Amino acid sequence: MPAVVVSGGGGSPKDFDAKITIYVIICGIVAATGGLMFGYDIGISGGVTSMDDFLSKFFPEVYAKKHEVKEDNYCKYDNHMLQLFTSSLYLAALIASFVASKTCSKLGRKPTMQMASLFFLAGALLNGFGENIEMMIFGRILLGIGVGFANQAVPLFLSEIAPVRIRGALNILFQLDVTIGILIANVVNYFTANLHPWGWRLSLGLAGVPAGILCLGSLIITETPTSLIERQKLEEGKVTLKKIRGVEDVEEEFQELVHASEQARQVKYPFRNLMQRRSRPQLVIAIAMQVFQQFTGINAIMFYAPVLFQTMGLGSDSSLMSSLIIGSINVGCTVVAVIVVDRFGRKPLLLEACVQMVIPQIAIGAILMTHLTATGSLDKQLATTVVVFICLYIMSFAWSWGPLGWLIPSETFPLETRTAGYAFAVSSNMLFTFIIAQAFLSMMCKMRAGIFFFFAAWIVVMFLFVVLLLPETKGVPIEEMTDRVWKKHWFWKRFMDDDPRIKHDDDA
Repeated sequence: MPAVVVSGGGGSPKDFDAKITIYVIICGIVAATGGLMFGYDIGISGGVTSMDDFLSKFFPEVYAKKHEVKEDNYCKYDNHMLQLFTSSLYLAALIASFVASKTCSKLGRKPTMQMASLFFLAGALLNGFGENIEMMIFGRILLGIGVGFANQAVPLFLSEIAPVRIRGALNILFQLDVTIGILIANVVNYFTANLHPWGWRLSLGLAGVPAGILCLGSLIITETPTSLIERQKLEEGKVTLKKIRGVEDVEEEFQELVHASEQARQVKYPFRNLMQRRSRPQLVIAIAMQVFQQFTGINAIMFYAPVLFQTMGLGSDSSLMSSLIIGSINVGCTVVAVIVVDRFGRKPLLLEACVQMVIPQIAIGAILMTHLTATGSLDKQLATTVVVFICLYIMSFAWSWGPLGWLIPSETFPLETRTAGYAFAVSSNMLFTFIIAQAFLSMMCKMRAGIFFFFAAWIVVMFLFVVLLLPETKGVPIEEMTDRVWKKHWFWKRFMDDDPRIKHDDDA
């Protein structure tokens, strides 16, 4: 889930004179509902796709499999169209994120968020009133466009309105709202599962609530000073800067924003610069963090938690209650990330999490392999044990690979390639989210309990990657990252020669 750090121009970052105003807090809360939209969808889709009323209407073959006693436990939900219902959103979001990067630059962050809310609201309505699978998937595509626009604009907006000293905390507010959205979705599914035959419609349709909040709320929030200055609205940018900082003397910060904007305009081909040798370390890190974030198995569990628990033999109500518990833990441990990330550093959190994630994955795989037969179920004690292990896994992800998967790429790119690099990070995340969402149920059918060993093996690779190739970036100003991090790293320093230099317009 995205968290962007935006810095000014040359020199070290400064803590400019600013108050933490009520208006900034309101703007942050309103904008972060973009994360609420994203999280609600992640949480709602898995619960809906396990509801009998939904399956009998749109996926009768899956419904029959689910209630066939002799059907293999691991293959109850193996249906490509069912997977496409979930994963189509992320393919749409991948494409939309590139369009959204243009609208952010040309139109501003605020209009991009408004467009996100309208697309998402349209998708929620179409899904809530859907009568056939084509309508449902088209609704998911509209939701995906909304997610792509929101994921591009909201974190950027939060970074640009925040005073320097609370920028990190405000960045993670988006990720926190994602986890809150998942929790709310789990609560909704728990109650609507017993509303026959239309409970699933209510679950899907309520996705329009956070979209409506963002749409209406965006009418009272401001555009960011950075966006206004970027589009040559200097006076309006200065007035807005005074408003959100709560002080009159903003000249120093204003001049730094102007300087940063002028530097950014000089770079005409950021994607070409991103392909240079000296940009390779940052690009590799950015893409690898997104790939690894998905191959922890987190979205497989969050998307399909109710389905997964039913596979293990828990009843429908029990599975949804377990998802509710998981959602609560996810929110609480994301708050932990806000508190500890700048105290302990990035690498220690990632390494600790790898250890804490791999043990539950192996344990769950072993329990299912030895105790869950094709047509049987786990006894209550073993099923509870599996839920406990999943909770331990969620805890570690929520304070590490969840928020840090986005924070670290945002810290590493220099100003000249930051926008292009971030676009690669967003698109990589959406691509691999799509792949996992589309493939998970088929993988569970083919690999059975071995799917947990598959994800455990990836976590071992992640651990080695962090130890060997990921530098610590805690406390290092973005503008000094090359000299203090990359040029001193045992492996990446070989890419940090001064030739060829960054190309600007006059070099192109």
